[in-house]
Amino acid sequence: APHRRRPHALVSPRRVSSVLNRDVKQFGKTHMFDANEETCWNSDQGPVQWVSLDFPRTVKVSRLHVQFQGGFSSRRCTLEGCRTGEELAKISELYPEDSNALQISFGTGRSAFQVPETVLDRLRITFENGTDFFGRIVVYHLRVLGERL
Repeated sequence: APHRRRPHALVSPRRVSSVLNRDVKQFGKTHMFDANEETCWNSDQGPVQWVSLDFPRTVKVSRLHVQFQGGFSSRRCTLEGCRTGEELAKISELYPEDSNALQISFGTGRSAFQVPETVLDRLRITFENGTDFFGRIVVYHLRVLGERL
């Protein structure tokens, strides 16, 4: 049988919808990816927040790790992706729990939190229906796992 490589964290330049009080030093996007328990991305208020990832090489995404701050999470996350030069197309919708726990999506099974394996160059994760009254989202960890093609 062909050997399947374990998915690993895919790194990319990224953009976010907003940062609380524009305080990038304290609440900026890099804090989602620094593996530090003390730091986070804190969005500003608004009904919809998002994170956009542009991969330098085409990737096959297979899994998503996300850790919110309870009370500042998203009840629905929409994943969209595309190849270079294409329009974003919906991949799946995830329904995270409102908790501080690290949540891991799996590509198979009947979980409400799954990511079908998808080949893409850009991934956009949209956080909707936030649990915070003002729509602020707080993410401590965000990891996209898969393989470079």
